[in-house]
Amino acid sequence: MKKILAILLAAALAVPLAACSSQQSEKNGGQAETKSEQPENTGAQAETDRETIYQVALLQSLTQGYYDGIIKVSELRQHGDIGIGTFEGVNGEMIVLDGTVYQALGDGTVQTAADDETVPFSNVTFFDKDGSTELSNINDVNALKEKLNEIVEQNGKNLFYFVKMSGTFEKMNVRSELKQEKPYKTLDKALETDQREFNYDNIAGTVVALYCPDYMNGLNTPGWHFHFISDDKTKGGHLLDLQFAKATAEYDATPEFDMCLTDNGDFQKMELSKDVSGAIKKVETNEE
Repeated sequence: MKKILAILLAAALAVPLAACSSQQSEKNGGQAETKSEQPENTGAQAETDRETIYQVALLQSLTQGYYDGIIKVSELRQHGDIGIGTFEGVNGEMIVLDGTVYQALGDGTVQTAADDETVPFSNVTFFDKDGSTELSNINDVNALKEKLNEIVEQNGKNLFYFVKMSGTFEKMNVRSELKQEKPYKTLDKALETDQREFNYDNIAGTVVALYCPDYMNGLNTPGWHFHFISDDKTKGGHLLDLQFAKATAEYDATPEFDMCLTDNGDFQKMELSKDVSGAIKKVETNEE
């Protein structure tokens, strides 16, 4: 059985974590320094990397208002072809699908993210289908969570899961947000004024979902996190609610975890052990 790497990050930041090749370790005229040489991946290493959830920073750091980019989109794509996240200044919602990084902006439009766009928070992996299930008559996002939890119970509740769910959705409610400027507000405060919601009817597309196990509390949010993008790649965002009669959900169970942090001074001053679960619930679900 494959080991679950870093599942017991009890001290959260006390465990050695992967370095980010473009993190701001030393500044040259205010620019992030990027390592120019990377060791060649062996076949075994490449296979291992396909079974790793790669996380940029913490949902807790994003929630507390750390919106500076840590790595570039071009580097993020080296760690996965499916995922979710956001961009510097929380400039829209990220949907990674089939190797392309999409940026769902606060005005409701979607664009392909530029390679030099930077990322303050994200989760990605390489999608290798471990199974699939047909879902029917789902009336809201809570009903969807209940059905997807059956996959977790059947395959192991201490694994990570990415789900790719395709279909035509009778109702789709998503949100994005306007880009923030410094000094940054906390995410819940930013969304109070700058969140934008969009409702679509009978829209064909794909839901990208991440499941984090309970022990990830403190590094991410346990349970399910959903983003959506339409088949024509013109609409998308963070999924708040949905309704559909039928959809196919493919899932990838992933046993390993890797995290990328930054030694930026503002990041290092943050109290990342602070309980922000209430704020996270608010930004994830629009509920108090």
